[in-house]
Amino acid sequence: MRSALDFSSWQALVSTLLGLVLVSVVAVGVRLLVMQTVQQRRERENRQINERLKTLIAAYKTLGGSFTGVLAVDPRHLRELRQLPTAATDPTPGSDRARRVRDAVEAALSDVILLGTDDQVRLAANAAQEMAAGRPIETAALVTSLRDFIRDVLELDPIPPTLAIPKQGPLRSLGGGAKPGAAAASARGGGKDGGGGGGDGVNGGAGAIAGGLGTGAGGAAAARDAPSQDDDARDPH
Repeated sequence: MRSALDFSSWQALVSTLLGLVLVSVVAVGVRLLVMQTVQQRRERENRQINERLKTLIAAYKTLGGSFTGVLAVDPRHLRELRQLPTAATDPTPGSDRARRVRDAVEAALSDVILLGTDDQVRLAANAAQEMAAGRPIETAALVTSLRDFIRDVLELDPIPPTLAIPKQGPLRSLGGGAKPGAAAASARGGGKDGGGGGGDGVNGGAGAIAGGLGTGAGGAAAARDAPSQDDDARDPH
């Protein structure tokens, strides 16, 4: 260290110290730049992992949200069902729930093909091909692969192989709620009834005020007549 410093003159000593400070500042700046770059890359990777996990968890809930009932997905559309021989006796074959389940499964398969692993993409692609061919599919194998992958990424303990889990199928969505038009009409009807009740209240209040005014006028007239009657009683002539 002493050999790196030049004590022969003040100018040489100052220049040496300035050189050391400059080198230190450059080294610190390079270190901060590298650390910031690594941190940004890590944050980007974590964000991508979180988005991927969120999408795959949603797909798992859609594809494996049922344990009972019919676990197969019917890919046929309404126009295809109407062409069946049973359409003559049943004008509306199928149900809205079956169509909603089919649409949700198709969207979930698309997400798995986009963000899943190689095995998951293969299973989802096979299921999509079967649906495109018009054949019913089951999602149990894909659900199992998604479950194992999600638990592994979240660093959860694997499910014991001795634990028997029933076969899972697509989530059966509930029926739609009341129509907005009916709710709006009900609200308008309630507003009219409330307005009518308010009108009755105003009319009743006006009647009460009129009655009060009449009572007050009658009381004032009686008060004015009372002194004159007393004077007549004192002065009989």
